[in-house]
Amino acid sequence: MKRLAQLAQRYLILILSIFLTAPQIVQTAHAQGVSGVDPYNNQRIEAVRVRIANPSPDAALNARVEDGARTTLALFPGARFSQQQLDFQLAQTRRLRDVGEVDYDISFGRTGGLDITVEVMIGETAAPEGRGLAFGGKFPTIYEKNGTYLRFKLDILNLYYGNNNAWYGQPGLMLAGNPLVQGTPSGSGYDDWVEGYVHYGIYGITPVSESLYFYGGLSAITSGSTGQELFTNRSRSYTGIEDAYIGLIGGRTDAEGNRLSYNLLFGRQRFTLANGFLIANTAANGANRAALQANARWSADLLALAQFRYNTTKLEFFYLDPDELPVVDSKTTYAGVNLEFQPAANLNVGLSYVTAPESNFNYFSPVGAIAGTRDGLQVYDARFTYTPKGAGAPGFFFGGEYAIQRNRNFDMDARAGWAEIGYSFPQARWSPTISYRYAHFTGDDPNTATYERWDPMLSGGTGEQWVQGANHFKVVQDSNVIAHRIQARFRPHPKFELVPQLWAFYADETNNIGGNPALSTLSGTEYGFEANVTGKWFVNRNVYVHGHVAYTWPGSATKAALGGNADGWLSTMLFVRYAF
Repeated sequence: MKRLAQLAQRYLILILSIFLTAPQIVQTAHAQGVSGVDPYNNQRIEAVRVRIANPSPDAALNARVEDGARTTLALFPGARFSQQQLDFQLAQTRRLRDVGEVDYDISFGRTGGLDITVEVMIGETAAPEGRGLAFGGKFPTIYEKNGTYLRFKLDILNLYYGNNNAWYGQPGLMLAGNPLVQGTPSGSGYDDWVEGYVHYGIYGITPVSESLYFYGGLSAITSGSTGQELFTNRSRSYTGIEDAYIGLIGGRTDAEGNRLSYNLLFGRQRFTLANGFLIANTAANGANRAALQANARWSADLLALAQFRYNTTKLEFFYLDPDELPVVDSKTTYAGVNLEFQPAANLNVGLSYVTAPESNFNYFSPVGAIAGTRDGLQVYDARFTYTPKGAGAPGFFFGGEYAIQRNRNFDMDARAGWAEIGYSFPQARWSPTISYRYAHFTGDDPNTATYERWDPMLSGGTGEQWVQGANHFKVVQDSNVIAHRIQARFRPHPKFELVPQLWAFYADETNNIGGNPALSTLSGTEYGFEANVTGKWFVNRNVYVHGHVAYTWPGSATKAALGGNADGWLSTMLFVRYAF
């Protein structure tokens, strides 16, 4: 009871600090958490289904309504889900002839993505006089009429996190010189904290012409943390602008049903390149911004994006200035081009080129000298995913990616890649899926003059993407590491998923200069091992519950680097997210 009272007191302090500081809006900069707390946005779409809730006896009418909804929604398997974009598209779908109302539902896909089901009611065009609060309607829609759609956004999250023997019980060694440490960090024994955020804003779209729309969004996030966190025991709260962007979106569909669309965006907005292998965390959390594990902030300081899509082929050009923490701001910017297409049924292929036009981020040689900077980085990336029998069918699935990093200003040749094979049993009890993934990120060989350590850039996302291990990722990020992962998925219900993982981590090179200072020189290659399980529950479209338990034990090389004294690290996490 005493423990529960202490937790309740922490939540009360946290909530009060969030709302008392909400008016103090400050423009923000960068941090990185590891919890995938947004279950929808930027997740891969596996399947799209359009269902007529009240089908007509007229089969031609049913077909016309379904085809019209599919064309207007423009949702494609393999694309990334955007809540705001779907809201805008639903508003346009409600304007179609014979469409009375449109709603949607989301469930887990068989290989970690999302299945989207859109339900259409046949009837008179919905609410020709207008919908939303302006017409006596309900929150969150403010105004919807004649193609103009304006809505509120409200996203509230509360999170509990606990660690036993964080940093293997050696925070003094593992965090020496870390600029994020303020006060007392977590360490030996059990420590816990609570944190949360409120994300609030307004988003809208309006027609410029029959096939061209202007859209934009403006929002802020207020976050807070209290308790014994990984890097600090200081309570903090912070408010800053999150989204602030404008854009143009348009397109047309020809008589054969081929759809050409384009999207031009400028401002503060989140960006993920493909699966997050290169770019996912375009903003940072923690330190004075709080909400380290809630990973509240995603929007870059500046994103200029031009996307063009022809059916399932997408071409995009981008310029990105990530929102870094001032204390570790590397002044890095990125620019690039990305092409994604389907050369055959159920085969998705992607090609990307990314460069860093400017950066102060340093690369260190095996003797600790500066080998060069990220300024001039050039990245070439190729990837594929293949599900031979298609979404929802039993059978194998495959994926792979390979990337090369060069630098126009000095001799650099770093490599990274992964390969995955899995099998899905959708008709079996709990619809299990099991997979094995091998990932390799090169280290720097001290016997060559070429710099070979892989730069993880903005890699990240969720624990099933490139946050490799709930605990181990905090020790060794995606550089100089070989990772083996066995993962399963169990879906006792379409809205509930369990994801257990087993990990083994090894160093590519015993020279680890540029990584955690405590592990700069290794006596072997065995970093450590981890077992974790994550539970995810879509209670409904507005409420999402997510938790994990993870245990990580150090390998022989890590133990030796820590003087032979390294304990196993247990972490627990649970959060509830409520969003409109």
